[in-house]
Amino acid sequence: MQIEPIAHFRSPLTTKFGLPRQGGLARSLSGRIVFEPPYRHAEAVRGLERFSHLWIIWEFSANRHQAAGLTVRPPRLGGNERVGVFASRSPFRPNPLGLTCAYINKVEHDPVLGPVIEVSGADLMDGTPIYDVKPYVVYADSHPEARSGFVDETEWQPLQVVMAQEWSSFFTPNEQEALHEVLSLDPRPRYHDDPHRVYGMPFAGYDVHFSVANGVVTVVDVCKE
Repeated sequence: MQIEPIAHFRSPLTTKFGLPRQGGLARSLSGRIVFEPPYRHAEAVRGLERFSHLWIIWEFSANRHQAAGLTVRPPRLGGNERVGVFASRSPFRPNPLGLTCAYINKVEHDPVLGPVIEVSGADLMDGTPIYDVKPYVVYADSHPEARSGFVDETEWQPLQVVMAQEWSSFFTPNEQEALHEVLSLDPRPRYHDDPHRVYGMPFAGYDVHFSVANGVVTVVDVCKE
């Protein structure tokens, strides 16, 4: 089977660094699903506005190499303990496909781009190829009694974020909220723990520089890309 993208994602996050490690973690992070020309027709999304959530099937297109083995080291386990690749959501898989459930903010009809779906809570970077979208259906997709393996067994707390007003003013209120959520998720590799190291992350046309120490993310500089 050969598949081609039906759409691409537009996001303020233009690199892998800073992406939430799961969909739904940064609820304020908004992006747009822009369809390819063959699908830029209103009838393709007719009725979608009646749903609140959407499944997105997409490609880990920024990975530089394929899965090297059958085990991976999930960040949730500190990046040290290994589990089977099919017992994880690692982006390094035999087939580099991702699955995300996102909230539908609105469905717009652009005169040039056709139907554009604005979503929030998606963990996709700008330019990500999308292969399919499907509406989320509660009776089939919701399982409150489900177990989540090692995810249930490991405690995780978001970090506190400190950013001066002079830099916050560079962003819209929604962008500010989304940036705080993204930083609170600790974008660093899990094996990094150097309080003096400064990291850089592109966001909404700016380079955001920050450090992490004692559970606090401190933004130390923001400059235009």
